[in-house]
Amino acid sequence: QGPAVQYPRPFPNKGKGLASRELVQTVDQNAKTVDPFYGGKTVGFRPRSGGKDLGVTITVTATSREQLDNLYLALTGHPSVKVVL
Repeated sequence: QGPAVQYPRPFPNKGKGLASRELVQTVDQNAKTVDPFYGGKTVGFRPRSGGKDLGVTITVTATSREQLDNLYLALTGHPSVKVVL
């Protein structure tokens, strides 16, 4: 078994969803909920599937595994989000 993860640390999350303002707002709001230091500068969007979808990469300051699990659940539970890795 490898070494334990050290917190706090930057943690990237990747996903894909429907290209919409709603997706951008959802990612932004959920990141602010779990990371009080999030300022929107660590998120990137790129068109996918001919512009129908957006690929998303967001980096939050992770403080615990529970925090990361909560972000994952919030994002995967949203109808605009198709995949979160």
